[in-house]
Amino acid sequence: MAFQPSIFFDALTSRAFVEGAQITVALTVVSMIAGLLIGLVVAIMRDSRWAFVRVVAFGYIWIFRAVPTFVQLLFVWNALPQLIPALKGQWFSPFMAATIALSINEAAYAAEIFRGGLLSIDNGQRLAARALGMSPFKVFTKVVAPQLVRVAIPPTANDFITNLKITALASVISLRELMTNAQTQVASSFRFAEYYGAAAVYYLVLVSIFMVFQAWIERRFVWTSQTRRLSSQSARVRGVGAR
Repeated sequence: MAFQPSIFFDALTSRAFVEGAQITVALTVVSMIAGLLIGLVVAIMRDSRWAFVRVVAFGYIWIFRAVPTFVQLLFVWNALPQLIPALKGQWFSPFMAATIALSINEAAYAAEIFRGGLLSIDNGQRLAARALGMSPFKVFTKVVAPQLVRVAIPPTANDFITNLKITALASVISLRELMTNAQTQVASSFRFAEYYGAAAVYYLVLVSIFMVFQAWIERRFVWTSQTRRLSSQSARVRGVGAR
């Protein structure tokens, strides 16, 4: 069958695709926020002085990085309600199941990102802050967290984009996100190129928007020392030019 531009453009502007894109973005944002919070806790557990806590954190990362996301989605949606009867209620929707699966999956990767960021911070800074009388909470929020944010932004932003694309796997549990709506239209019309092409355009646009946002965030949190160094270099160049 020849490619039909009219079907392609109708799909781009259809309500089903717009709503599917909204669900895709919502699922990405919610699961990413939850994953980052869980990942931060797991990363701190990896640095615990208690061996048992470190083992639990390592086991979490090992399991959820090793098991494919596809399997995790199927397990949460199909197997988890058998293990936890409370999940058999109407409130346990495909969106809720996908959020849980993607959150715990993202947390395993976020934990390694945060752990790498924590290891990059000189322990002497923590000791100096404690010597000045700062509480452990203030040491983390005033000394560790600002540096951790700057180090973690690039890999975390890349993880966000990856998570956005992984949401397409939620079609396996019948969540009405972007890919599910595309497959529904394909099943009824067999117009593969038009509907999958429209879905690809949506993903391209969404990823491009978040890439621009990522670049802005990275510039916003640029290292102060780096900014000062660049400013001093510019001043020297202007001074040479003046002479």
